[in-house]
Amino acid sequence: MAAKKQIDTKVFVLDTNVILHDHTCIYQFKDNDIILPLTVLEELDKFKRGNDPINFQAREFVRILDGVVGEKLFNGGIQLGEGLGKLIIATGKPFTEAMKQSFKEDIPDHRILAVAEYVKHENSNRQTILVSKDINLRMKAKSLGILAEDYQNDKIKDPQVFEKSISEVDNYKDQLIDRLYNEGTLPYAESEVDKEPMANEYFILKGNSSSVLARYNRNSQRLVRVEKRVAYGIKPRNAEQTFSINSLLDPDVKLVSLTGKAGTGKTLLALAAALEQNKQYEQILLARPIVALSNRDLGFLPGDASEKISPYMQPLFDNLSVIKHAFNPRSQEYQKIEELLKEERLLITPLAYIRGRSLSNAFFIVDEAQNLTPHEIKTIITRAGEGTKMVFTGDMQQIDSPYLDMKSNGLAYMTDKMREQELFSHVNLVKGERSYLAELASDLL
Repeated sequence: MAAKKQIDTKVFVLDTNVILHDHTCIYQFKDNDIILPLTVLEELDKFKRGNDPINFQAREFVRILDGVVGEKLFNGGIQLGEGLGKLIIATGKPFTEAMKQSFKEDIPDHRILAVAEYVKHENSNRQTILVSKDINLRMKAKSLGILAEDYQNDKIKDPQVFEKSISEVDNYKDQLIDRLYNEGTLPYAESEVDKEPMANEYFILKGNSSSVLARYNRNSQRLVRVEKRVAYGIKPRNAEQTFSINSLLDPDVKLVSLTGKAGTGKTLLALAAALEQNKQYEQILLARPIVALSNRDLGFLPGDASEKISPYMQPLFDNLSVIKHAFNPRSQEYQKIEELLKEERLLITPLAYIRGRSLSNAFFIVDEAQNLTPHEIKTIITRAGEGTKMVFTGDMQQIDSPYLDMKSNGLAYMTDKMREQELFSHVNLVKGERSYLAELASDLL
């Protein structure tokens, strides 16, 4: 019986990037065995120092490995726990003739392939699968007849989940629209909307002669009319922006995700809403992850630390400049922004500089969140203290990380997991408002 069970289980060979994506990955393969090539440990050693997310992942995995270390890791493997398989560290294996003919370079990727090919040969009665977030390595593995797949544990099933934030209802009864305008709310049971709503779902209800914007409140089980509000001089230009400001200014909504292509106003709206509520929060933090060009470290850029990160932070300062120019330099609103910057109550910074802090009574905006892994998103949100509101913005079409996609990035993962929670709201902005040229380029190019 035990032999049959072993045949039914699989053997997974892990690439380094899987660990750098999720340091808990070895516990996500159920009762299947995991092979960790020694080359992976050598690569992890290079990532242990630094403040970037991958450095954190590398250090955390080394700590986990230190807890299960033993001679059996290299000889038969160590059981990871009840209901889990074994973890085995495999030393380097010789290249087969097929590998020598196909791959001339002796590089870490090819050494991992050599281990996968050896494991496959040694476990002919079990399925051997190489797990990598590198599509090129997966293609190389398949060329050798080795099964290969992406790390699936934190991938969402529906990559379009972020688009499902607004429901449009045509031919809606004008008398029900009148009730929403007159009373402000309407019991959902009487709304005659034929769908099961999500928490804080937004509606555009269109009648024959009028229309109304509304949001579903799960606590009261009512549709609540959404009014257009101005946030620190920024006026919403469409229904999506109106819904965004509604979520951003709602004190009961502690977590907001805004998605949409460039020019839809995600970051601008979030920053304007934060400034509108500056008296309610001790600090406004606006951060973004740094994804260096061509995966090169920031060290190759000239200048000190501040000068190195300046190009990455400039888009955030541009949004602040748009808000400032909505006011006269002598106005109270303009002077308040200058005061907040001087006192560092308004702080624009790389995300890595905030990691590890406990954030209490802060309005925290994370821009370009589509470049974060699910684990990074979780790490950030779990830092939220009392009175803190968190806003994540991003464009699912502009993922710069080579190991993330529309199904595995942290912003999509968070939206998928949190969408039924009453303290969470999501809006996908579609219409570009930057300029006609920007809108045309975003759609056609």
